[in-house]
Amino acid sequence: MSTQYIALREACYEANMQLPALGLVIFTFGNVSVADRKNKMFAIKPSGVPYAELTPEKMVIVDFEGNTIDGKLRPSSDTLTHAVLYKHWEHPGAIVHTHSTYATAWAQAQRDIPLYGTTHADHTIADIPCAPPMEDNMIKGNYEEATAHQIINCFMERGLDPVNLEMMLVGNHAPFCWGKDAGKAVYNAAVLENIAQLAWLTEQINPKAPRLKEALVNKHFERKHGPGSYYGQ
Repeated sequence: MSTQYIALREACYEANMQLPALGLVIFTFGNVSVADRKNKMFAIKPSGVPYAELTPEKMVIVDFEGNTIDGKLRPSSDTLTHAVLYKHWEHPGAIVHTHSTYATAWAQAQRDIPLYGTTHADHTIADIPCAPPMEDNMIKGNYEEATAHQIINCFMERGLDPVNLEMMLVGNHAPFCWGKDAGKAVYNAAVLENIAQLAWLTEQINPKAPRLKEALVNKHFERKHGPGSYYGQ
């Protein structure tokens, strides 16, 4: 196994280990990939290996076509989904896929997550989109590649920008998140799960809960992300 990918493997390993620590996965569910965009490759969790058994050396190096470059184990079964997203979108430095409880429940319900409160607005001014379930002809083809196109097509059809909205749901499946680096991608996955839980609880308390009004949406988003942002140090 080549030593030239040590840093990439370590970054990928550390990001993957955050998923069970944050309660976003159980058993072998989910995966994180971390990209080396300059060399058009990424490291990803090996398929079906429990998190407790992972090591940096077990991370698999794959190119943007989904071909294994280096590693003794098979890469995640979701590898082609990651590869297609890296190939079509220029900005992600890492991608996270989980089956976290509340976000996955919204995906199974085939519902966007409505923007009910300021926690949601702190991260995006849009509902969290849920792509429609995959069509039969796509399921029969290359399923993992088709999953990436579900995500890409959902953003294109809705006029959403994946640079500004780094999280979404795949209908009847589960969430995908991404970010400029592994830390941001994992952060987005944890935030999405929290937003999904809050939205579900909101609807249990008040099934007719109103959406957050526009003035508060804009205020909370702009104070963190706008040109005059003042949140943080």
